[in-house]
Amino acid sequence: MASPASLLLQKQLKDLCKNPVDGFSAGLVDDSNVFEGSVTIVGPPDTFYEGGFFNAIMSFPPDYPNSPPTMKFTTDVWHPNVYTDGTVCISILHPPGDDPNGYELTKGMEREQR
Repeated sequence: MASPASLLLQKQLKDLCKNPVDGFSAGLVDDSNVFEGSVTIVGPPDTFYEGGFFNAIMSFPPDYPNSPPTMKFTTDVWHPNVYTDGTVCISILHPPGDDPNGYELTKGMEREQR
């Protein structure tokens, strides 16, 4: 029986195939595993990245969307949010709570409650 996460990922991939996004494509690394996606981002015009094709792997956890995926570029890319090994580090790609790398603290992201 398919899990809720796998059903959601199948639907999202199907929707992306029906409604493609300019400069971006996605598919599965292996058709038997919906939790591993292959992504290509085309560098947008008039930017440092123009003309580039940047490949990455997105790995989705079994409890997606309650936990975020991880993303790792397999093509060399320079960006402040990409480590030298290709791992992407931004707040939406790590679990709730303090940033495991110590750059973002939850107390800075909390809203004052009235």
